[in-house]
Amino acid sequence: MEEELGVQLLNRTKQQVTLTDEGRSFLADAKRVLALAAVTVESVRRLHSGEVRALNVGYVSNLFYDLLPKTLTSFHQSFPTVSVNLFDLSCGDQFRALEDGKLDLGFVGLHEPIARRGLEFRTIASYKTVAALPKDNPLAGKTTVELKALAPMFFIGMSEASYPCYREWLTKTCARAGFTPKVLQDVDLERTMIHAVAAGLGVALVPEQVKKLDHENVVFRPLNPTVGTEGSVAWRTENPSAALKAYVQIVEQVGRSIR
Repeated sequence: MEEELGVQLLNRTKQQVTLTDEGRSFLADAKRVLALAAVTVESVRRLHSGEVRALNVGYVSNLFYDLLPKTLTSFHQSFPTVSVNLFDLSCGDQFRALEDGKLDLGFVGLHEPIARRGLEFRTIASYKTVAALPKDNPLAGKTTVELKALAPMFFIGMSEASYPCYREWLTKTCARAGFTPKVLQDVDLERTMIHAVAAGLGVALVPEQVKKLDHENVVFRPLNPTVGTEGSVAWRTENPSAALKAYVQIVEQVGRSIR
């Protein structure tokens, strides 16, 4: 195998044989390939017996746009006969749909609300958080905004129903900079948040992907210190779908490649 690959996989001495760095990497990838092969075989058997149904996937339209299409392309190549139904839902609506069995998997945000609901999850991505500021805000002219400089300002937040644990995350993030955020209003949609910022009602902390919701009266600036926003997928433990298990593996692989 080493001759075929042109890479040394083992360190050999008279006393022992150990894996090289390349060997450890190859072993980890080989295990994932074998696991995916086993899932693929099981999926084909379920398909033959009529057990496989469509895979229902929820997502937030303004998040995961760099990851979702790639996972779907890879999944379709491996499982061309399994259809995928996509549902554009808020994080909160995805949790409710997962609990009701209407979704197989959801692309959601923070992992805390997932764990509290007893769902399985994987954190698959980490995005930088940026400050959304009105264009006429004094900080808008800076290339980087100090997080503590936002302390005197009002914040626009996300509602608990739409984005569970956002307020908790915001409070903890600001506490690390030494202040408690003054939240003027909670909204249900990211676009509504951006419109509120544009109207001069306050500032907001958002994942950098939200920058695509550009508005002529809003600017986005990196933060100092850097703040991360995690992205996770969630599903019910008792869901027996082989297609779901395969898709989770694909999501993890694509997430690693993007990171």
